[in-house]
Amino acid sequence: MPDQIKTSSGMDQNVAGLLCYVAGWITGLIFFLIEKENRFVRFHAMQSIITFGSLTVLFIVLGMIPFLNLVLVPILAILQLILWIVLMVKAYQGQLFKLPVIGDMAEKNI
Repeated sequence: MPDQIKTSSGMDQNVAGLLCYVAGWITGLIFFLIEKENRFVRFHAMQSIITFGSLTVLFIVLGMIPFLNLVLVPILAILQLILWIVLMVKAYQGQLFKLPVIGDMAEKNI
């Protein structure tokens, strides 16, 4: 288990990092606005905002296309669930797990 570094909210950083992903971009936004100093938490919050915000937009767009919503939405939903679990586990383990492209974007915006 990583060193239990506290955040400005008083939580351990690995717990706060995990919570950034719990409700997707919504909790990412909350933690990004609350946490002003801890780069680990801010990174995971920003990565959550970008990842799950993009997926939300993609689901909305695919939902408007009759055939694609029947084919792609279920596959994308399963992949999103797997990604969500992996990101929460990695954050709880104290890892600064960067997704390709999105991780770099998140790192530049913290």
